[in-house]
Amino acid sequence: MIFYVNSFLQNMEIVVNTRLLIKNKLEGIGWFTFETLKRITNDHPEHHFIFLFDRDFDEEFIFSDNITPLILSPPARHPFLFYWWFEFSVANFLNKYKPDLFLSTDGYLSLKANCKQLAVIHDINFEHHPKDVSWLVRKYYKHFFPKFASKASRIATVSVFSKKDIVNCYNISASKIDVVYNGCNDLYKPISTALKKVTRETFSKNCDYFLFVGALQPRKNISRLFEAFDKFKSAEKSNVKLVIVGEKYRWTNEIKSTFINMTFKEDVIFTGRLSTDDLHHVIASALAMTYIPYFEGFGIPILEAMNCDTPVITSNITSMPEVAGDAALLVDPFSIDSISRAMLSVYKDDAMRNTLIEKGRKRKNDFSWNQTAIALWNSIEKTVNA
Repeated sequence: MIFYVNSFLQNMEIVVNTRLLIKNKLEGIGWFTFETLKRITNDHPEHHFIFLFDRDFDEEFIFSDNITPLILSPPARHPFLFYWWFEFSVANFLNKYKPDLFLSTDGYLSLKANCKQLAVIHDINFEHHPKDVSWLVRKYYKHFFPKFASKASRIATVSVFSKKDIVNCYNISASKIDVVYNGCNDLYKPISTALKKVTRETFSKNCDYFLFVGALQPRKNISRLFEAFDKFKSAEKSNVKLVIVGEKYRWTNEIKSTFINMTFKEDVIFTGRLSTDDLHHVIASALAMTYIPYFEGFGIPILEAMNCDTPVITSNITSMPEVAGDAALLVDPFSIDSISRAMLSVYKDDAMRNTLIEKGRKRKNDFSWNQTAIALWNSIEKTVNA
C-alpha cells in the first residue's frame, strides 16, 4: 500500500484524459499515465475516476473497480481534432458532469470547461526548438500551451528544469507548479551473463553495442550520435555496433542524410519498437546507454539503464544532469568530439564502467513510480483543496 499525505477528501469525482493509453504503444507520457494511475486508482477506492479515451481501449487500462471508461469522439491525433476533442467533446462532458477535477497527464486542457484542472506538462521543447515539430503541430502548441498553463488550476511537471522553464516562458508563479519526477518499471534490472549472450546473438550479431532508446526525432540528436559513433569506430577498430531502438517518429532529411553518409552505417542496427521484455534485455546487455538529446524534460531511459547496471552517457544540459546526478558521463550534445570521447572511455576503461554502474545503483533509488504516484496525488489534493 502506498502512503499518501493529506488524504482527507472523500468521494471525489476525478475525470482523467487517458487518450495516450494505447496498447503496445506506450511512450514516455503514456508510461507516466499508466504507472501513476494504476497506483492511484487502486490505493484510493473511495474516489471515482472516469477515464476519457478517444478510441477503443484495452481492458488492461481499467485498473480497478472505481474506474468508469468513456469513449469520446473523434480520435484526437491531429491539431484540428485536438481542438475539437478538448474544446467540444471533453468540454461538454465536463460542464455537464461537473467533476471535482479534470486531470490531463499530457498537458492539454479544455479552455471551455469550468471545473478545476490539473495539467501535467512534461516539457515545452517546442518553445526552444520549434522546427522539431511539424508546422501545424507547432502552431497549435505555441498558441494553446500558454493558454493551458494560464487556465490550469495547478501544474505538475517532471523536473525542476521543466518547472523553471514553464515559469520563465509563460510567466506562471512557481508556487503553482509541483515537481513530479518520473520513475522506472520494476522489470528493469540486471540479467545473467548467459542471457546477455543470447540477447547479443539476437539483436547485435553477437557483438558488443552502444544503445539508444527513444522515438527517432530531431531533438533526440540522432544525427550527432551517428557522427560520434563513426568517429569512435574510426579511432577504435572493433566490431562494436550501435543499436537504435524506437520508431521513426520524425525521420527528417537531415537524419536520413547523416545516416546515408556514415562510414560505418553497416554497424548500426535498427530494431524498431521492442516489447518490454526484449527492451529490458537489450538495455541490460549494452556497453552503455548513449542518450544524448539536446532537450529533455526528464529522460526515462537514463533510469532504465541505471536499473539494469548499464553505464550511461547523457547530455549535460536541460533536465538530464538533474536526473543523472554523478552517475553518468555528461557530454556536450552539440559536440561530436565530446560524445565520441565518452564512448571511447566507456569502451576502453573497465574501471570507469564499474564506477558508473556502482553510482547508478545508488542514484536509481531516488526515483520510483511509487514516489511519482504519491507526488501526483498530493498535487491532485492541492488542486482540489485550493
